[in-house]
Formats: sequence, structure tokens, C-alpha cells
Amino acid sequence: MSGLTTDRVEKPAWRLLGSTQGWQPTILSNEALDFVADLTRDFRPRLEALLRQRRSRQAHFRLGEKPSFRADTAEIRSADWRVAPLPADLLKRTVEITGPVDRKMVINALNSGADCFMADFEDSTAPSWNNVIHGQLNLHDAVRQQITFEDLARNKRYRLKENVATLLVRPRGLHLQEKHFEVDGLPTPASLFDFALYFFHNVHALLRRGSGPYFYLPKLEASEEAAWWNELFVEAQRRLAVPEGTIKATVLIETLPAAFEMDEILYALREHSAGLNCGRWDYIFSYIKTLASDPQAVLPDRSQVGMTQPFMRAYSQWCIRTCHRRGVHAMGGMAAQIPIKGDEQANDEALDRVRADKRREAEDGHDGTWVAHPGLVALAREQFDAVVDGDNQLTKLREDLSIDAAQLLEVPRGSRTEGGLKLNIRVGIRYLEAWLRGVGCVPLYNLMEDAATAEISRTQIWQWLRHGAELEDGQIVDEPLVRATLDVVLGEIEQEVGAEAFSAGCYDQAAALFSDLCFSSELEEFLTLQAYDLLIQNDAGGQ
Repeated sequence: MSGLTTDRVEKPAWRLLGSTQGWQPTILSNEALDFVADLTRDFRPRLEALLRQRRSRQAHFRLGEKPSFRADTAEIRSADWRVAPLPADLLKRTVEITGPVDRKMVINALNSGADCFMADFEDSTAPSWNNVIHGQLNLHDAVRQQITFEDLARNKRYRLKENVATLLVRPRGLHLQEKHFEVDGLPTPASLFDFALYFFHNVHALLRRGSGPYFYLPKLEASEEAAWWNELFVEAQRRLAVPEGTIKATVLIETLPAAFEMDEILYALREHSAGLNCGRWDYIFSYIKTLASDPQAVLPDRSQVGMTQPFMRAYSQWCIRTCHRRGVHAMGGMAAQIPIKGDEQANDEALDRVRADKRREAEDGHDGTWVAHPGLVALAREQFDAVVDGDNQLTKLREDLSIDAAQLLEVPRGSRTEGGLKLNIRVGIRYLEAWLRGVGCVPLYNLMEDAATAEISRTQIWQWLRHGAELEDGQIVDEPLVRATLDVVLGEIEQEVGAEAFSAGCYDQAAALFSDLCFSSELEEFLTLQAYDLLIQNDAGGQ
């Protein structure tokens, strides 16, 4: 299918390479794809320039430069301004649940009792064509409150309750492409594809319900990237005759460079901003990636890099101070724990960690928090309700805080262990194996793992190799040690999942990719860039 035209100046040529499989015309209508193509032609060149600026900035970091507060935007940070008022259904966001866009998950999350549900096309969805378009169809049906799901194995029917969570959508990151849809012979930016399809199909239905098109924006590194999104929002609203400012977007502060531009990011989106969120796991990954060349910035085991580490606490508190000064929400981070069945003591310990984390966020001044499992919604709400009087804490300005660059860059303390090395390999391979089968959100070892935690696993090994890190038992992390450990862990994984499941899965493919990423001469920007081509090959139904 294509939208080829002889008038290439006025209308871009588009080509659909993915299967329609009954989604036409509900999701993949010519009108919807024309909308995506028009925006792609207008906004792709600037996005490509922004991505080149990212690579240039990272090259400077590799040479030893450190992120810092920008001199050229000091006036924005010092000036007195506030973002536009928020709609009523975004004033209370005490508990937000996140998860992939599969049909059962969408229903359960909207029914979970959380205030908001972030439907995720990014880190918790493996972006096969089937997953992406099914996800769009699921959200289309959810917006119209006509989504149902039949679980034939359990003889159970799922449907929406009368009162459901407010829906927010996270498109894929700016660095990713959607290779099943080309405009003028080139793949479409995946972020634009996800946003434009959802917006085109649902904006008017959302407005009729008294809500609106609300988004989460991932992995931004600079305020210029936020400005790109803002310009896209303005144009999309204009083309569909929607009042400017209807769209609201929360930006995830999950890269180290973005932590130095919180004010600037809010300012760029001030007409469309719904605040900032502390994307803690991607933030750790970005810390490693940004400071990869610095031998003094080698991290301890990932399990020791939590929110009580000074650099993590500084970043989350600075988010609160910045957002509240501008009159908008500062959202806390993800509780990756999930209820543990069959081990009451381990379950109690996990829930205690969640309680402590959520209480700390509430007392610091966050307006809400994230959970990955419906079973944690009530627990998180309990901790916030014990502290927060009202819908949010926007009046808690935290003027007592003064955060500088040194605090945001402070290297976390802790030990590096053989157990930590093995866990990185185990999580990295098992997550990648699931991702290559089209599963982007995986419960592993009592935590809900997504692409962000897999990124920590492989970049940490790369960093330890690069700087010859010493483990607490005296072993030096070098290539022979990592290869030997990888072989051992792969054998342990086969025992865990069983020989039949191991041979039927993508474990060899995942192990090879994970190994390549760990041993690459330069730290690869994102594991999903290489993995995406393998996912397309494995997704036989996507062609």
C-alpha cells in the first residue's frame, strides 16, 4: 500500500511495508497515514539535526567534558514564569501505573485503581509491527470505552469499570525508527509515528469525554528536543482544528544531560507541559553512558545504585524544586518490585522496600509516583496519603534546596562483586531473549525488567571492562573473565527455563548480541538500535 503522488512538493510519498491484517481502515487508514507522512516531512529534518547534536555532545563527553548548567540559558532559569494551567484530570496523579500496550494489560491498568495509566510504546514494549499496531488499536478501543478481552485459557472476560485511570501515552524515543512505514523512501521516526497515529485517531474522542491527549516524552537530552516536540504539538493541533495547548506532556528526566536543563525543558513546553518525572533506571544508564570514559565514575553493582545514593537523591529533589517553582507536577520514579508468591518473607521484604521508597518520595515533595504492578497501587497510595493533604504538593516549593553540578555528578559508592557481574549477564540475556520474541516487559528475579534495566546491565559490564574494574574478591574484570562468566550464566539460564524452552527460544541470539555490546570498542548508544533489526527478522507476522 502506498500514498504515492506526482506532486511531491505538496504531498509526501509514503509506503506501508507492514501487514494490514484487518487493521485497515481502523488504524491504518489513508487519512491517518497521510497525517503521519505530512508531519514526517515537516519535522524529520530538524529531528535528524538534533540527533547529530546528540552525537556531537556525546563525543565531547568521551573526551572528558562533563554536563553542566548552560550559560546561554541562564536567563530562563532565573526568570519568573510558570507553565500553563493543567486540566482537571491531571491535577491528582498520586499513583501512576505503567506497562505495555497489550490488550489485557491496558484493561487491567485502567481498572487498577491508579489515578493514571501510562501506556508504553517505549521501554516496556518490543516494537514489532504487530505490537505497535495492536497497541494503537487497543488504545483506540480503550478511549472509546469499548475494549474487552477474552482469556480462553482461563474462561475469563475482561472489560473496563465505570471509573478508570486517566490515560497517558509514551511514544518511542527520538532515536528510534519505524521501518514498516517510509516517507519519501526513508523510515519514519518512531516517536512521531506513535504520537501522530494516536493523536489523529483519538483527540476528538478524548475531548468529548472531558479528557485530552496526554503524553510522556522519553529520553530527551536537551531543551531543543523539547522545543521540537512543542512545535510538533502546535502543528498537529492546528491540522486537526484542536485548540493550542490541548496536548499535555510530562517529560521523563532520564538522561544525565537533561538533569541540567529541567527549567529549560519546562520552558520549551510551557504551553503543553504537565511536569517532569524521575525516570530513575534510564537515568542510571545515562550516567554510565555519559561518563563512560571517566575512570573515576565507575559504578558499583547496579543493585546498590538506588535512590538513597547522593547523586540520585540530588536529581530527584532538584526535579521537585524546579517543577514546583513553575507550578507543575514532579513525579517520582518506578517501583520495579512485584509481589512474590510462595515466599512470604521475601514478599514482605520487597513490599517494605516499596513503602520506604514511596514514603521518601512523598516526604521530599513529589506529587505522585510510579508502580509496575496493580498489586502495589494501594501500598503506594497509602504512603502518599499519609503525607499529602490534597491532590498534589505544588505548594511545597523546597526553597531550602540548593543543588549544584558536583552533587548531580557525584559518583555512587559501593562494591563490585562477581554476583553483580553474573546478575547483569543473567538479566541482560534473559530480557533481550524475551524482547527478541516480542515481549518488552519481563518479570525476572522478583523485579519487573524493561529495556532500561537491560541497558544498565550491558553498559555496566562495558564500563567495568573498559576501566579494568576490580571486584571485591580481587578479580579484575577483563574479557576472559566476562566470557567465562557468560558461559556459566548461559548454562544456569538453561537450567532455570528448561532445555526445551531454551532451545525453542532466542537465547543464543540474545547472548551473541549481549556479548557484542559488552565487548564493542565504543559504547553503543542503545541496545535496541541493533536489536530492532533482529526483532523484525523474528517477527514473521510483521511483513
